[in-house]
Amino acid sequence: MRRLLALIALLTLLLTGCTASDDGPDDGVVRLRFQSLAWQKESVDANRQLVKEWNAAHPGVQVEYVQGSWDSVHDQLLTSFEGGEAPDIIHDASDDLADFAYGGHLADLRPLLPERLRADIPARSWETTTFGEGVYGVPFLQEPRVLIANRRILESSGVRVPTPAKPWTWTEFRQIAQDLTRTMGPGRYAVAWPLKEPVSVSLNLGVSAGGRLFYRGPDGRVTVDFTEADGIVPGTVHDQVATDRTAPRTTLGSGGSDTLPGFFAGKYAMVPLGFAYRQQIVQQAPEGFEWTVLPAPVGSGGTAQGVSPQTLSIAEDSPHKKEAAEFLDFFLRPANMVRLARGDWMLPTGTAALADPSLHTARDGWATGAAVAEHLRPAPAQSVRGYPEWKDKVATPAFQEYYSGAIDGTELCRRLVEDGNRVLARYQRR
Repeated sequence: MRRLLALIALLTLLLTGCTASDDGPDDGVVRLRFQSLAWQKESVDANRQLVKEWNAAHPGVQVEYVQGSWDSVHDQLLTSFEGGEAPDIIHDASDDLADFAYGGHLADLRPLLPERLRADIPARSWETTTFGEGVYGVPFLQEPRVLIANRRILESSGVRVPTPAKPWTWTEFRQIAQDLTRTMGPGRYAVAWPLKEPVSVSLNLGVSAGGRLFYRGPDGRVTVDFTEADGIVPGTVHDQVATDRTAPRTTLGSGGSDTLPGFFAGKYAMVPLGFAYRQQIVQQAPEGFEWTVLPAPVGSGGTAQGVSPQTLSIAEDSPHKKEAAEFLDFFLRPANMVRLARGDWMLPTGTAALADPSLHTARDGWATGAAVAEHLRPAPAQSVRGYPEWKDKVATPAFQEYYSGAIDGTELCRRLVEDGNRVLARYQRR
């Protein structure tokens, strides 16, 4: 009997040990996983340092930094949600959240976030993460599109240089591109459009011309309608490439980084790029190269521009939502938001952080970006279910073929509207 009792005790101890090993140490410490998509060294360093500072000050709530990738985040998150393995804190972009929010994978942050954080971020930014009645992410970094220009070419041409207070109109931009191209000589162009990913560029810049593309009816259903306003920005790009010859066809399939060697060599006077590309220019520009940041052209929509901010969300399945929200409050304090913005060469959404003097210097175009930031609005596709499929299967090939001249504006409209609405309808069946 004694031997039997000893054997039972030993087995109980072994089983207990196995269970503790599988579930992690039973020390009362809350452990959170934070999946970050930061990829530039300065940004990764800023993220890791903030996690380190939190862990040092909060021994009872420890955060593990997990490196993710923008290239695969949607599919990776979908798999992790379905498998019950999602990180507690999720870094993503607002235009990728709709399906996850409506699918019940993200926590509604309204009862979790402190008033300080809610009040610091403007309502227009919160709109980008509001789906139905809930708020499913904290928008914290935003990136407007700007014109990166060769200062010498621009000033020697005699054209009017735009400012945030008085930008070019889209009509003026087309005319100035013609004037610039004539002064630059053969084989050189006023502007290079890197449109490997053409959809967000077309939609977000289209907001300045009054474009919307997506329309929500009284029943809540979203449909696509390509109006005259929606066609202004795509039409300008198309005409610069196919009619005016002020933009080369060869860059249409390129990413932004691919255009920089030609820009540095004086082959292009301007390149429309995301604000964060300034870091690459600072790092890669040849010695003595003079460049400047100009606001994007505007139309009837004024200086507005669509944007899909980077976001931080909490998984609905996380057992530690309260602690995750407390980490977000720390991570997004104004001073920390400035550190994250400077690390990513982007702009913070928070009002207090955006007012930081370091983001209003003329050096590297920070002041131009800060002036543009107050006019940023939610991207047209923010709350559209099925947008990722619409973008990949319909809009991307349609815009690519239109810009290259393979199809005309009528066919572009037909594809975006007819083919697009068929895709969206599948996500809105009741």
